[in-house]
Amino acid sequence: MQPAKVYFTNLRTDYDNPLTVKLQRLIKRAGIETIDFADRFVAIKIHFGEPGNLSFLRPNFARAVVDVIRAKGGKPFLTDCNTLYPGRRKNALEHLDAAAENGFSMVSTGCQIIIADGLKGLDEKIVPLTGTRHVKEAKIGQAIMDADIFVSLNHFKGHEATGFGGAMKNIGMGCGSRAGKMEQHCDGKPTVDRSMCRACRQCIKQCAHGAISYDEKKIANINQDLCVGCGRCIAACNFDAIENNGGSSELALCEKIAEYSLAVLQNRPSFHINIVTQVSPLCDCHGENDVPIIPDVGMFASFDPVALDQACADACNRQPVMAGSQLSDNLEKCESLHDHFKDTAPSTDWTYTLIHAEELGIGTRQYELITVK
Repeated sequence: MQPAKVYFTNLRTDYDNPLTVKLQRLIKRAGIETIDFADRFVAIKIHFGEPGNLSFLRPNFARAVVDVIRAKGGKPFLTDCNTLYPGRRKNALEHLDAAAENGFSMVSTGCQIIIADGLKGLDEKIVPLTGTRHVKEAKIGQAIMDADIFVSLNHFKGHEATGFGGAMKNIGMGCGSRAGKMEQHCDGKPTVDRSMCRACRQCIKQCAHGAISYDEKKIANINQDLCVGCGRCIAACNFDAIENNGGSSELALCEKIAEYSLAVLQNRPSFHINIVTQVSPLCDCHGENDVPIIPDVGMFASFDPVALDQACADACNRQPVMAGSQLSDNLEKCESLHDHFKDTAPSTDWTYTLIHAEELGIGTRQYELITVK
């Protein structure tokens, strides 16, 4: 496979070139306008940020991308799927409230927002996969699969489980429905926190396998022999009484993310953008963000999400360490692994995702970096 082209621009600005203008120039130079957007639905996958976190991408970045797509006749919408864990984005209503709180609206972004897997994370499309190691049928948010074109707009930052979160993480994990996220995160099955159960009986309505019953105190119980681990009961519980257990190994998690990315990207046009600013040590799913581990780097774009993530990782690893950051603290205690993301979260290895994605034919880790001024 030939090296993929990855386009880069720095964050220097002047009166005539604010960041939004530079972003538009970058994606145009990278070829986004070669996609036939006319009268086609375009899913722009973005992370709206868990309230309390302030390092997520501002709505202004989304608006810049939306305006380019609209100018080519496209019908863009911003989208994300609900979270597996309890928080402010676990159902569509709270998710939309969180997005609005963080500044995302029709006015600020120029397009509508759709939570792709519906009210409770149950609206999904089953996507068959071949040649994969773990996933045979990926469960992707329905609205994302209904779109004609897919664009990922990603905040590139550290991640406590996958090393970093970039294009592949935003696509694979981010586009999974509630059951899809369960499949990626867990090799185990959900259990009930008895102290939290309110006997509402909503979970049993979602179980297609007869795995849920109630005891004499009307507290739910999940039969692990009958449970298939689909995670639908987690979505159905309004009281956060059902939790997932038995996490996937790090290698399996990263490879499942690559396989879910394949489900999202195959058989339709796609384009990908990484904004490498405020590179926090943890995911934007956290309700807080720590000091960045490195200085801001710039903006990158490519048709190839694998090359894009590799280029961003390489660029980040060329940066100095920010004093007083989690990375700096770790390096004072342990010998360096010569990789900023592995040094920040030593149990992780971000290369697993990209290696498997390359094996699946999603893209290549080899790239040509082209600077756009």
